[in-house]
Amino acid sequence: MAAKFEIYKDKKGEFRFRYVASNGEPMFGSEGYTSKASAKSAIESIKKNVPGADVVDTTTEVA
Repeated sequence: MAAKFEIYKDKKGEFRFRYVASNGEPMFGSEGYTSKASAKSAIESIKKNVPGADVVDTTTEVA
């Protein structure tokens, strides 16, 4: 199974999406959107912009 984005409606009737890894585990979910088009637009934005995203560790834990 390939990784995928799943769009669904929540109990309030808003559109949300979750990213599901290739092993079937949900990795993250979105906020609620009033339209499916907005949810799809957010997915496209993630697909386009994530490869260059930095990782910022804001923990104060000392190793």
